[in-house]
Amino acid sequence: MKKLTTVFSEDLNTVRVLPEHPRPSLMRSSCIILNGFWDYVIKKDPTDTLPRAFEDQILVPFSPEADLSGIGHTLMPDEILWYHRLLPDVPRADSDRLILHFGAVDQIAAVYVNGRLIGRHTGGYLPFSFDITDALRRPEEGANHLHVEVRDLTDTSHHSRGKQKLRPGGMYYTAQSGIWQTVWMEAVPQKHILRIACRPDYDRRRVLLKVFGPAGTPVKCTVYEPEIDNLPDAFSDPPSGKSGTALRPILHVEGLAGQTIPVALPDFRPWAPEEPFLYPLRVTMGRDCVLSYFAVRKCDVQRASDGTLRLFLNNRPYFQAGVLDQGYFPESLYTPPSDAAMISDIAAAKSLGFCMLRKHAKIEPERFYYHCDRLGMLVWQDMVNGGSAYRDWYVTYLATFLNALHIPMPDRFRFLLSRGSLEGRKEFVREVRDTVRTLSHHPCIVVWVPFNEGWGQFDTLKICRLIKKMDPSRLIDHASGWYDQKGGDIQSIHYYFFSYNFRPDGKRAMALTEYGGYACSFPGHCASDREYGYQKYADKKALSDAFVRLHEQIVVPAVKDGLSASVYTQLTDVEDETNGILTYDRRVTKIDASAVQHCCKALSGAMPR
Repeated sequence: MKKLTTVFSEDLNTVRVLPEHPRPSLMRSSCIILNGFWDYVIKKDPTDTLPRAFEDQILVPFSPEADLSGIGHTLMPDEILWYHRLLPDVPRADSDRLILHFGAVDQIAAVYVNGRLIGRHTGGYLPFSFDITDALRRPEEGANHLHVEVRDLTDTSHHSRGKQKLRPGGMYYTAQSGIWQTVWMEAVPQKHILRIACRPDYDRRRVLLKVFGPAGTPVKCTVYEPEIDNLPDAFSDPPSGKSGTALRPILHVEGLAGQTIPVALPDFRPWAPEEPFLYPLRVTMGRDCVLSYFAVRKCDVQRASDGTLRLFLNNRPYFQAGVLDQGYFPESLYTPPSDAAMISDIAAAKSLGFCMLRKHAKIEPERFYYHCDRLGMLVWQDMVNGGSAYRDWYVTYLATFLNALHIPMPDRFRFLLSRGSLEGRKEFVREVRDTVRTLSHHPCIVVWVPFNEGWGQFDTLKICRLIKKMDPSRLIDHASGWYDQKGGDIQSIHYYFFSYNFRPDGKRAMALTEYGGYACSFPGHCASDREYGYQKYADKKALSDAFVRLHEQIVVPAVKDGLSASVYTQLTDVEDETNGILTYDRRVTKIDASAVQHCCKALSGAMPR
């Protein structure tokens, strides 16, 4: 791959790497970020013996494959990556506990403090935490040492891997490994808040709040006046927004941990992309105090005035004009090089006229969803796919052809769908649960997508029911593209090669969840000499004209037949793929912005009112 960079890494501060609070949904003042230079060594010794010597330093949280890590090494399945650093002192009361948090480590991690195994975690996309208090030394005993052992099997096992591949090419990308999201610590009282869940009850004008912690412990909650882009980014009493002004409290409620606390909001301000009102929230449990936020919005399927089933937002038909978002960066792969890089991608999509991102085969750092919440961007969240090697002849080529002929494909052939491993199936179900639990706080997420194009698909209807039971406040696109099992809330197809001939089943809303993929290379902004896309165009004008024709002739007319959402492929180029609206380095908008805005406006305008 050719070396490309975005503007967001040009002035990278290696002393303060991604210094923002990594968990905006549950902020404490005791947060200490551990990003920066760590020692590392790569070994092939499979024993758990801690290394005594290290090769060099790696910049955490960038994976060793990423240029910003300073390493440039692809971790192979038979290799072990060891990290080491000293832990700083954290001011805390004698009875407090010290929690060590990892945003994500790809794929299999073991954590040691002062040579003591604290815990293990499998899965490269979800956060995990360990209480390390009992392993810490007393001040007079010397420094505290943290070691992290990592293995990554990438696409040689059943673990979730998204679009990573050891031999990348086409629509599969460079594998990455190791620590790729922020590492941080915080001190907490022995009785402390573990998680906050806020479920909007739009029609009854309230929010159902649940505080997770020691069952039955009293909690106090203060709700503040709703804000747009002025949430607290620092801990103060009373909380202050980004403008520096104190937030105004509007109500106080009390309850017990583990129990649902109804919060009545008779005059609430609804959240929508046009006005993303968020309610700041302060929750206390004894000495523990956290800042959070919530929103009130409703997403469901209703019958519109023209008699078709449509996606509704806040009880109104709402066309979700979206774009596929892979979340890769040329210099840092999975890890956004800065907070500003995430904001820029979201803002770019919004300025082009899109109101929705489909986050494809990846779970982002929580700050991504926080920015979608406050900037007003809907998100369709994919579960991260896994399983054994995909049989492209079955899940891509044959499935595309049969889908065009409206011949249904069952999901019971586990071998053909790369789900022969019972352990892999169980692991995927666990990760589905954890994904919903981890991200359900964010109002921007309106649709869960458990399966894409048959990649590792199995027991589709059972998993659909599991998600709906855990989170009835969101919709489900249970099988994006093909292998439709007639479940979920959305009838979903991908359209690249054949004529658009959607046949609505009259039971679900219709969505075109991937289409376009038009490719165009811009010299000096391509990571590869190869050019991958579904139709190729010579220059910006030809590409822009084709984009407009596609929408005016096919996509916009489909709205009158019931189409409620669309996902254009894709926001940016990625490696071989040159089918982005933006180049991989985000320096060039390849399709005329006014053309994209015109098409998005036409899609919205075609919806019945």
